[in-house]
Amino acid sequence: MDKGFRILEELIRAASFRHKVLASNIANTDTPGYKAKDVDFKGIVGEEMLKLKTTDPRHIKSGSGSASAELKAEPREPWADGNNVELDIEVAKMTENALLYETGIKLLSSKIKMFKEAVRAR
Repeated sequence: MDKGFRILEELIRAASFRHKVLASNIANTDTPGYKAKDVDFKGIVGEEMLKLKTTDPRHIKSGSGSASAELKAEPREPWADGNNVELDIEVAKMTENALLYETGIKLLSSKIKMFKEAVRAR
């Protein structure tokens, strides 16, 4: 279908996955030795949006490959018990992620409405 649907789907899936990871960090705030994790998906959406559409064989081809969310450890100094989760940082990240998820859902909903209106107009 439309490339925009695929990009929004990846954004929503990555934001959903990141929410689970951040929730796990918050749940393990008091677990000794637990290391905070995060999802690196800024590159996913950026790469997908920057891929060029080639309509002529002489065009420069952009990178191909599938996007996937990558789990990474947070490079923070640990507390005395080896845990490096900072609750205020995790809550701020979760709030930011919720806004991103909600924006993706709203954009997808608007896109669907536009397609419905285009079909009805025929």
